[in-house]
Amino acid sequence: MRTAIACLLASACTTAFAAWPEQPINLVVPFPAGAGTDLTARTIAACMQTKIDGARFVVLNKPGASGDIALNYLAHAEPNGYTIGIVNTPGIVSLPIERKRNYTLDSFEFIANLVEDPGTISVHADSPIHTVADLVAAAKKNPGGITVGTQGVGSAGHISALLIEQAAGIKVAPVPFQGASPASVALLGKVIDSSMANMGEAVTFARGNPWRIVGVMSDSRSPDAPDVPTFKEAGYDVYSGSMRGLAAPRGVPAPVMEKLVDAVDRCNQDASYLERAKNSFQPLKYLKHDEYVSRLKALDTQLRKLWQTNPWLL
Repeated sequence: MRTAIACLLASACTTAFAAWPEQPINLVVPFPAGAGTDLTARTIAACMQTKIDGARFVVLNKPGASGDIALNYLAHAEPNGYTIGIVNTPGIVSLPIERKRNYTLDSFEFIANLVEDPGTISVHADSPIHTVADLVAAAKKNPGGITVGTQGVGSAGHISALLIEQAAGIKVAPVPFQGASPASVALLGKVIDSSMANMGEAVTFARGNPWRIVGVMSDSRSPDAPDVPTFKEAGYDVYSGSMRGLAAPRGVPAPVMEKLVDAVDRCNQDASYLERAKNSFQPLKYLKHDEYVSRLKALDTQLRKLWQTNPWLL
């Protein structure tokens, strides 16, 4: 019997979970170790365990299927406070739209948003593509011939590629990977022509590697890469990226949720956490529960319209 049923009375719930946590808390990550989402998870976990008495967090990487494996695991975990997870947009929203899943937004309790990272497209430093204009010209010359690494159908990278196609009137060839890290390896090995990654990931991959960031999909240049122009500067209204937040399976007892929410709130006032995030190129965007849920619902509406005009995605 699920914990939520056992805690029918608020007083009983408070008593039963007063000693929480009494065992390690698993933090589920939908992408491989080394990717931006994994880095966000490890950064917040290290801070949160200093804010909750007796807490120890264990990061569980469950990559695959554009994040679907981890989301399914999280949605159906026992709602006892010992399993939470990092959830990313657009996957948390797009996957239940794109295909029939046994979870929806309503399957989760959303704790807070942590990061909002704009999308980028990058090429190998040896590539003849130096600008967004070069990319568009190459794709028009060879329709469907420019390969673009993504994190799978419905992922942030895939949505970004679709938006570029629509805005520029081109066709590219998306190539799915289990995360940004394996896609970056393929790009550096010249297996693919270009790769989608969030800015924090792209800047990290570019360190000491033959890697060129061509454009960023935000309304202004990123302070992490101020020399990289936006797609808007090139004449294309393309805005995309990924929000990364914390969620738990629905039904987690209120006293436990209160401790989790409080820990995240205190971390976002912790100088060492803020400095570590800054140094690892994680663009923090702290949104408390209500605003976070509002943003997710707005994205749900936007993506449902996108899928209606692109039935081949279903």
